Amino acid sequence: MFTGLVQEVGMVRQAGSRITVAASFQPEVGESIAVNGCCLTHVGGDTPAFDLSEETLRRTNLGALKEGDAVNLERALRVGDRLGGHFVSGHVDAVVRLLEHERAGDGAEMVFEAPQRGEALLVDKGSVCLDGVSLTVVAPGDGRFRVAVVPHTLANTTMGEWTPGRVVNLEYDLVARYLQGLATPYRG
Repeated sequence: MFTGLVQEVGMVRQAGSRITVAASFQPEVGESIAVNGCCLTHVGGDTPAFDLSEETLRRTNLGALKEGDAVNLERALRVGDRLGGHFVSGHVDAVVRLLEHERAGDGAEMVFEAPQRGEALLVDKGSVCLDGVSLTVVAPGDGRFRVAVVPHTLANTTMGEWTPGRVVNLEYDLVARYLQGLATPYRG
């Protein structure tokens, strides 16, 4: 379980079905780390290293990583830690494309395409996780949704480098996903 509060931006050292990332911390073997919002298991070595399954390569943007790419990193939440973002499982639901990026003072507003399947889970003032970053949804509808990004987030995640066309991992709000799953059998 994660919070969507990126702890560090790491640098990809090796890409492919096994990725290694330069980071300031050394996880224990078996430790879960969110890499661009995708929960991965450290497999050992001198630097954080992760094996990517076919499912991960198919459902996320991690297969497109290249050596030198920056990635958002977050270690798993521990009992007693502060929860400043929202509950993030690290199970990516879809990849979405950034359509618009506008500066708004020192921050930014970004517009993304909304997947047809799951668009109902994007609720105004609800949470969404994009490449591991917890954000608040603004004005969802018409196949799009907007997020406002504060200067701190732009400076301390990969979001400051995002441009239109970028493909990012999306995880819907966990609570909304569970509520939808519970309600589905009762719909007429």
